[in-house]
Amino acid sequence: MKQSKLTTGKTNIIGITGGVGAGKSTILSYIQDNFNAMVIYSDQVANDIKKKGYPAYDELVALLGPEVLGEEGEIDKGKMAEAIFKDKTLLDKVNNVLHPAVNTFIINIIDSERAKGELDFVIVEAALLIENGYKDIVDELWYVYADEDIRRQRLKASRGYSDEKIDGILSKQLSDAEFREHCDFVIDNSRSEEEAYKQIDNKLGEWKKKWQV
Repeated sequence: MKQSKLTTGKTNIIGITGGVGAGKSTILSYIQDNFNAMVIYSDQVANDIKKKGYPAYDELVALLGPEVLGEEGEIDKGKMAEAIFKDKTLLDKVNNVLHPAVNTFIINIIDSERAKGELDFVIVEAALLIENGYKDIVDELWYVYADEDIRRQRLKASRGYSDEKIDGILSKQLSDAEFREHCDFVIDNSRSEEEAYKQIDNKLGEWKKKWQV
């Protein structure tokens, strides 16, 4: 295991990633509830920056046309998906608008929280943290791991996914070896939640003790 780069006395930035069904949401909820931390969900940021008044809004409307707007003038997710479905070349163009905008938005939050210095941790969650270069932005990258059989069981139980749909999703994600190569810390979330929580407590124990005093 690499030596931790987290330090006391400052706001540490941790990126948390992992494959679908690994249980990232459970891990993130535990950290937010038990440590002096903020969690930034990249999917939520991607939704927010498509709203009127944000830079990505104007770019997306210019790219996709006013047909994607709903009655209130906001971008309608269904209409946007339909436009992309009709013209496959638009997907890359939309991603080229959204990904940089999401990154900029998140970096601005990180800079603001570091300047305030009130939090021990800012946690950034995204499926594509590694691919989008967050290694250079965060202090540590964490990988939430669960073995494939467990992930499949979870996805079938919680989302009703078929094996075919799961196969398609997994084929587009990084392998376990690739996640481990790029990440500083691995949380094994294959078993009980309590076992996963112990791993977090051991990693961040000094902060947990501080905030329990």
